[in-house]
Amino acid sequence: MTSVSSINSDHTEKQMNPARTPINRTAADEIANLRKKIDASSAPEELKEQTYDMIARVERMAQTGVYSREFDITHNYIDWVVKYPWDKYAEETLDIPAVKQELDANHYGMVIVKERVLQYLAVRKLLLEKKDFKAVDRSSVLCMVGLQGIGKTTMAKSIAKSLNRPFYRISMGAIGSVLEIRGRNKAIEGAEPGQIIKAIVRSGVRNPIILLDELDKASGEGGLLADVMATMLEILDPEQNTSFRDHYFDYPIDLSKVMFIVSANKIGTFSAALMDRLEIIRMPSYTDEEKMVIARDYLLPRVRASTGLLEDQLQFSPDIWPYILRPLGFDSGIRSLQRMIENMARAAALEIVQGQAKSVTITPENFNQYLVKY
Repeated sequence: MTSVSSINSDHTEKQMNPARTPINRTAADEIANLRKKIDASSAPEELKEQTYDMIARVERMAQTGVYSREFDITHNYIDWVVKYPWDKYAEETLDIPAVKQELDANHYGMVIVKERVLQYLAVRKLLLEKKDFKAVDRSSVLCMVGLQGIGKTTMAKSIAKSLNRPFYRISMGAIGSVLEIRGRNKAIEGAEPGQIIKAIVRSGVRNPIILLDELDKASGEGGLLADVMATMLEILDPEQNTSFRDHYFDYPIDLSKVMFIVSANKIGTFSAALMDRLEIIRMPSYTDEEKMVIARDYLLPRVRASTGLLEDQLQFSPDIWPYILRPLGFDSGIRSLQRMIENMARAAALEIVQGQAKSVTITPENFNQYLVKY
């Protein structure tokens, strides 16, 4: 005969240790795959332990039969951890003559700007040769300041190409929240890392060149702008960026190997602390003479290639350029000039395809018929 005390004892034990249903095969396989992913990754051991704890939680929830949301969160988190290039680096080739050749090939004029860039990279080369990596990591961040369309992004791309390092551009214009930079807590539905971590993951190496484009347009709100500037300081300051904490990863990430470049139209909204970390390079506007050379020797060949026209199918007479340079007034950059040439090239392409002409030469007498009719 079973005593009342033993019955009560059994009941108490069941309350303290509720029955666990066995995990079905599908759930067990999914959880095992998560472990395999993190086992094979090169993530730091401390971060691995963090993910193992998350997997254990999923396993416990699977025993109750309700684990899908927790599994999705853990699965997405592990995917980002595995994709992060923990031990992958691009091999930098710092050949100053090659850098100069690349800059000259993509940018006409701007002698002072290119000289400043070469000086900056020459110091970097000397420090690398002396294996003074700490001094390299503490170098100031290049900040190119100038009006729209004068080649700030192209200059950053040229630097990345000449150094043989992947390039990634982050548009900082009108950022609505610092969380776009820092990421959101992984427990939030649909959370992802911030733009900095995403840029590194998508570049595939820990030392890409990242352009923080139009940083001065980050926000028009005073409070938010101050938060953005504080976050930028943490990212760009060598005293802080060795342990940047993205909210999603919730683990200190070393950004010291990333080469950041900043671009802006003006620097009046930058904080004093951030300005102290920047090497300001002011990019001047192009003169009409410079624009003519750029249009003739740089833009026109590119436009021909992008529209499928051969050199003998589209020609511009030497005396046409003054009419094209200022069709709608002065422009400091070359974007409107490029659009003008592209519009003319498309009009010429239509004539050739329709059989109205075998080749087109734009002259002062006929250029009006190739302009876009507004």
